[in-house]
Amino acid sequence: MEEDMNQKLLREVDAAGEISVVDEVPLKDKVWSEMKKMWVVAVPAIFTRASTFGINVITQAFVGHIGSTELAAYSFTYTVFLSFAVGILLGMATALQTLCGQAYGARKYHMLGVYLQRSWIVMFLASIILLPIFIFATQILEVLGQDEDVAKVGGEVAHWIIGAMFALVISYSSQMYLQSQNKNMLITYFAALAILIHVLLSWLLTVKYNFGVPGAMLSTVLAFWIPNIGQLMFIMCGGCRETWKGFSLLAFQDLWAVMKLSLSSGVMLCLSINGWEMMIALGFMSTASVRVSNELGRGSAKAAKFSIVMTGLTSFTIGFVLFLFFLTFRGRVAYVFTENEEVALAFANMSPFLAVSVLLNSIQPVLSGVAIGAGLQSIVAYVNLTAYYLVGIPVGAVLGFVFDMEVKGVWIGMLFGTFVQTVVLIIMTCKTNWDEQVIIARNRVNRWTVKDGNEPDHTT
Repeated sequence: MEEDMNQKLLREVDAAGEISVVDEVPLKDKVWSEMKKMWVVAVPAIFTRASTFGINVITQAFVGHIGSTELAAYSFTYTVFLSFAVGILLGMATALQTLCGQAYGARKYHMLGVYLQRSWIVMFLASIILLPIFIFATQILEVLGQDEDVAKVGGEVAHWIIGAMFALVISYSSQMYLQSQNKNMLITYFAALAILIHVLLSWLLTVKYNFGVPGAMLSTVLAFWIPNIGQLMFIMCGGCRETWKGFSLLAFQDLWAVMKLSLSSGVMLCLSINGWEMMIALGFMSTASVRVSNELGRGSAKAAKFSIVMTGLTSFTIGFVLFLFFLTFRGRVAYVFTENEEVALAFANMSPFLAVSVLLNSIQPVLSGVAIGAGLQSIVAYVNLTAYYLVGIPVGAVLGFVFDMEVKGVWIGMLFGTFVQTVVLIIMTCKTNWDEQVIIARNRVNRWTVKDGNEPDHTT
């Protein structure tokens, strides 16, 4: 009875000890309030993801003017090496979003800076582990059957990409730290500045002064580091007074717990990243994570569930519109990129698969974001591994190679894997006891919180 009473009080009292009035607010006001909170996170997150991916597109465009060998080398190296590193590091950074979001909701503000520093340490160590694949990229490309010239240029590109990979450690972690506090527009401004500078530098170094691949890659590395400088200056020079208390040795405590959560996040996300159509979805993934973690940290299970519904419906609506768009226009979209009728016809034949992919990708990342907000990454990691490696890939291989459906068969297999993954995540989300997750979040925050003399205690 006493435990039930404690849980009831925990559901009704927020981190500051104030009685929640969520049930007293009219539905239309709740929807409007949640929409504002959601888009404050979603718009900058979508733009930032798109701009990061856009840096690659801009580089690819300028490298393409250097030569076909260089273009092939860059494209293959980016796809095989950097995309893999991006998936791992971005996934690991989402662990920081869990911790910072819940701590911020619980008003343990001073811990956000400590969590940020722990994330830097863990992600830096992960980058060190990833270094060999970039250092020996030429040899790896040769083993994969690439032409000697392509492999040689690819190795050169990979060495430059090392600088970009370490930039991502600061970039992703700082973004998660700032997003959890709703300091989002700053990230957008720096991302826009990086894109503009990248276009100008790429033109100067590759077109005007003919520095070739080194010129294009130098511009790329700078484009990744420019936002970092601005974000770090903002964080450390007074922009986050409540949450940044300076460097601390506390960052070296509980590293194994952070590492386990980060590794689960990395596995969960690196199996989900996919091109331009995922930029919107990844933005909503960040939104779901921030909103859920904030509300769980604040102690409001009902508000967390309402955020899940609103974010999921919004993302699904956008995905459904794009689904209808690709089904309706099909081959016409291809003429934006090419005048070749055969290419347009091939695109038209694949458009239904693209449409279904976009629709599924409007749901699955939001559910992954919900899991991130609740700290359930390890469970989702197992779901992803099962859906892709035990369902998607085997089905795709059978359809593509046994039944001679080729690319269509492989794509159908992967879509089936994504469908299974989405259904499992929906069931998991619906069956989750969110009142219990509030208690788990509170315990996590209290367990990893170090008392700060200037920080009020809201644990009771």
